[in-house]
This record gives sequence, structure tokens and C-alpha cells, in this order.
Amino acid sequence: MEPITTWEPGAAGVLRLPSGRLVRGRGLRRPLPAGPSPTFGVYLLGRPPPPVAWQSRWLRWPDFWLPGDRQQARETLREAREIAASERVEIACGGGRGRTGTALACLAVLDGVPPTEAVAFVRRHYDRRAVETPWQRRYVEGFATSVTP
Repeated sequence: MEPITTWEPGAAGVLRLPSGRLVRGRGLRRPLPAGPSPTFGVYLLGRPPPPVAWQSRWLRWPDFWLPGDRQQARETLREAREIAASERVEIACGGGRGRTGTALACLAVLDGVPPTEAVAFVRRHYDRRAVETPWQRRYVEGFATSVTP
């Protein structure tokens, strides 16, 4: 029997994208949830995150704002989406709602959700208070065309 390498559907913070990929959102101010660890993490913080035992990327992304480097954000989220097809991917910021929700909504756009529906998708399937600011919502709505592929 092959070991399970992705998240369990329905586990805390796990969002199922339309393609079936599972991605976990999390607030870093809370303890690491019980169960398997991520195999890849994307950490959305204003300063470098503490070290983790798995492969990870840091996106400079101050609380309540947008990523400092939008091209890097796009590339990192594309990478995370691809890895999520076969591994446990975690997206996390301090509280797990604003930046994490924004990044999850961008992943949903990459996965085929129309940009104007991505915030509602994440609020419905991840956290009803995800994506906290008007500029985060606008960022998601423009994500599909904001940076050339």
C-alpha cells in the first residue's frame, strides 16, 4: 500500500481546489496541527519565518498588505499548486486569514476559478473571513492578468 502523500480531505484548514488538489491554510501563531507535516510550505510574512523541517518558500508579504514581489508570488504559487498534485502543501501567515486567504484565492484562480469568484470560493470552503482588505480582494481579481506568464 502506497503511503498517503497529500492532506486528508476535511482536515483542519484543508481547501480542495476544483482540480481536486488539497492545500492547507494555517495561522503560524497557532500550534502545528496534529497529523502529518507538510512536505512544502509557503510562508507569507513581513520577515523570514522560523526554520521548518520541510521544503519551504518565504514570500515577503507584510500583514494586511500585498506581496512585495508580485512576480515571485505568482511563480511561488504556481509551484505550490503543482506540488499540491502529489504532496502536502501548506500556505501560512500569522493569523491564517488575510494573506493566507488571498494566496489561496490566487491558487483557486490558477486552478480555474474565475478571478471575480475566487474570494467567495475561499470564504465558502476555507474561512468565511478570509481575504481581509479591499486591496487583497482587488489583487485576487487582477491576479490572472497582473503578471505575464
